[in-house]
Amino acid sequence: MNKEWSELNRILQQQLKKKETFSAGINTLLKLRRTLMEQIMQFRIELSDTDFCAMPYMNAKGYHNKTIAYSLWHIFRIEDIVTHSLIEDVEQILFVGDYQKRIKSPIITTANELVKEEIKAFSDRLSIDELYNYIADVDRDTIQILKSLTFHDLKEKISDEKRKKLESLNVVSTDENAYWLIDYWCQKDVRGLIQMPLSRHWIMHIEACIRIKDRQLK
Repeated sequence: MNKEWSELNRILQQQLKKKETFSAGINTLLKLRRTLMEQIMQFRIELSDTDFCAMPYMNAKGYHNKTIAYSLWHIFRIEDIVTHSLIEDVEQILFVGDYQKRIKSPIITTANELVKEEIKAFSDRLSIDELYNYIADVDRDTIQILKSLTFHDLKEKISDEKRKKLESLNVVSTDENAYWLIDYWCQKDVRGLIQMPLSRHWIMHIEACIRIKDRQLK
């Protein structure tokens, strides 16, 4: 794991545990996300649309067996779902911005259910430009949400009502590779959701994207 990212993640997790350091923890989280977003934007500069859909490690074990396009969709669909449906209880950016149509995605889910050639075929259909517009909109909203949180908010559990509403949206596939996410998210409090997926999840997938990128640019 990138040492700078890992250290920022370690620090923010500790800071968020105490009321006295909560604000500093949010600032550390925002710093980490800015750093990771710089890497995401660098992909757009360095790579072609074809590179975003390349899958050089299809048969490997690990997050690098995806495509960069898939990974970015996955990161930000999960973030859109978690921040808007589970934390804020408002409509997701995907729907507000008509992004499924704009990105040309055949699905509205997190894409956990896709494997191997399905990931490649999915990636090939996406508009990378519109995917980046979606990324920007989700990230902007998340930043606003994080800045509005209080230390007390971190202890809030996900209500049964929020869970039922989430299930009704069909944004998580019923496939066994995906549906576990609902249990995983809904057993956490807001602090748990910040820890995963709003910080560490980014690191895991972006590091995998870097590995794919380096293979493409050889």
